Amino acid sequence: MKKLLLTAVVCLAVSSTFGQRKRHRSRPVYSSSPVYYTVSFPNAVHHEAEIVMTLTSVPQGPLRVRMSRSSPGRYATHEFGKNIYNVKAYTNKGTELPIKQIEGDVYEIPSHQSVVNISYTLFGNWVDGTYAGIDAGQAHLNMPASFMWAVGFDRRPVKIQFIDLDKHQWKVSSQLKYEGNATYTAPNLQYMMDSPTELSGYKQVSWEVTNPTGKRQKINLNVYSDDNQQVINSFAQMVQKVVLEEQAVFGELPDYDYGEYTFINNVHSTVNGDGMEHRNSTIITDPIDKIEGNEVQVLGTFSHEYFHSWNVERIRPKSLEPFDFTHANQSSELWFAEGFTQYYGEMLLKRAGFYTVDDYAQVLDGLVNSALNTPGAKKYPPVQMSRYAVFADAGVSIDMNNNSNIFTSYYVYGGATALALDLRLRAEFNLTLDDYMRFVWKKYGKTEKPYTVPMLQLALAQFTKEPAFASDFFRQYIYGIEKNNYEALLANAGFLVSKASADKAWAGNLSTGGGRVKSGQAHASYAGDGVLIAIPTVQNTPWYKAGLDAGDVILTIDGQTVKTAKDIEGIIGSKKPGDKLAVKYRNRSGEHNTNVTLEVSPYYDVISFEKAGKTLSKEQETFRNNWLQSKVK
Repeated sequence: MKKLLLTAVVCLAVSSTFGQRKRHRSRPVYSSSPVYYTVSFPNAVHHEAEIVMTLTSVPQGPLRVRMSRSSPGRYATHEFGKNIYNVKAYTNKGTELPIKQIEGDVYEIPSHQSVVNISYTLFGNWVDGTYAGIDAGQAHLNMPASFMWAVGFDRRPVKIQFIDLDKHQWKVSSQLKYEGNATYTAPNLQYMMDSPTELSGYKQVSWEVTNPTGKRQKINLNVYSDDNQQVINSFAQMVQKVVLEEQAVFGELPDYDYGEYTFINNVHSTVNGDGMEHRNSTIITDPIDKIEGNEVQVLGTFSHEYFHSWNVERIRPKSLEPFDFTHANQSSELWFAEGFTQYYGEMLLKRAGFYTVDDYAQVLDGLVNSALNTPGAKKYPPVQMSRYAVFADAGVSIDMNNNSNIFTSYYVYGGATALALDLRLRAEFNLTLDDYMRFVWKKYGKTEKPYTVPMLQLALAQFTKEPAFASDFFRQYIYGIEKNNYEALLANAGFLVSKASADKAWAGNLSTGGGRVKSGQAHASYAGDGVLIAIPTVQNTPWYKAGLDAGDVILTIDGQTVKTAKDIEGIIGSKKPGDKLAVKYRNRSGEHNTNVTLEVSPYYDVISFEKAGKTLSKEQETFRNNWLQSKVK
């Protein structure tokens, strides 16, 4: 079968050329020597694909081919090479060539002719925005996790042919350009690797959006789920509202390379939740049974990822240029690229009518506390938290880290920064963050001129015509750890920022994962005869001050045996701030006793004036409406 595939791939026509398009990740070139791939799935039920890469016009000398170790939209390193095997090389006539594995994901062919074929088996059983997932019903292919590539061939056009689509009853969902005969093309390696591709029996809804210039572009919603077409049609109407609100922020859609943008959505309880942006598409995986009944829940990811088609895909950090597939690109700009996108992804759901004022107050609650009440944000600035993404963004490691005390996500930290800047621009300059984003779009995005942090500061200075304001804002809140006055800023829009109830006891977070915990809620692992603290306790919490940390097993509190986190929560709920808990715990050094002094939670609640029983002034109502009402005309 491999020889048949080799013959098929070599016989593909090579006369097609690729139009030279403006690309932010690399510049395409005209070439008569594409890189060819054929992909088949004879053993899909066991999560395998068979892939053949054919290289033509190969220069003399050792040829190196490899798998990637990073993926567009991800900021940490991943070991994709572990999931390929049976790697072989052949001549054009099918004669096997010597091939040597010189690194875990790098192979070398020392001697060869001008045409070289490399075949291998890909295993994929992880459906998300980074990896590959193959089974009887789908082939979910994130390209860096799926395709080997040849070193030095990155500027050549790419052609990919999918074999036996009819056999599996699959259609292809991708931003790659369709050329007929189940063949899809990309102008170069960068574009191909940025083009996730889903083969499945998905349902589709398409519509057009018109730019102010009159240019019409197509938006595709391709959903592989157990929902019926009517549900997908209704959901598409919701997505359309989000698309229009985002267009209103920037004043126009980007010029998508082939005149269309595609949402690739995979929905099932067995997939892994993720959303990953790409230049002309996004891959969104939702670990739920169906979209029906969960529309608003999943819509936030759509809103976030679509905003990326401006912010990060075209308004692009220079630190991600060019994207390096051999290791993770470190960036100081993710507070803007991801954080400002996080802010808009949620706020635009309010403008589009999917959130109430009180729904959005809960979002504000999370942003404010991320900036004011996480150890990472108290100690480190947004630029430093951005750089930590090389370790934090779904990074591959098995050892414990201390992220609960040293890292605040650039998503929410940057989102809180965007919130403050938006409210300050409105209150101090009668300007908006929308205006600033349009300014940055025209200056760096539409021109596809990669930016740095100083360039964003310069843009803010030019936009506000107040260099001192821009300098102070970046010095204090981007390079520094000073905090904005969220209480005063949000009061302008009729939101109350206040501390939690003074009569409610709080001990901090016991957790198997990070996140904010209110009112003494505890999340910890069951340890048989007690409750295991699974990750480091958070600095300045009562648990931390009492000397409890990861690896300790809490046995009793005030003489009561505890078996679950709910047991601990119940005990704390019956206490008041200032009360002491007598805690007996065990670790490797034996059994110990300590006292935990309960406190008032430092976290803030953000609620609307109306919900707090306060009167909303006309000025506050106007400010809020100008901020949160729809901008679609």
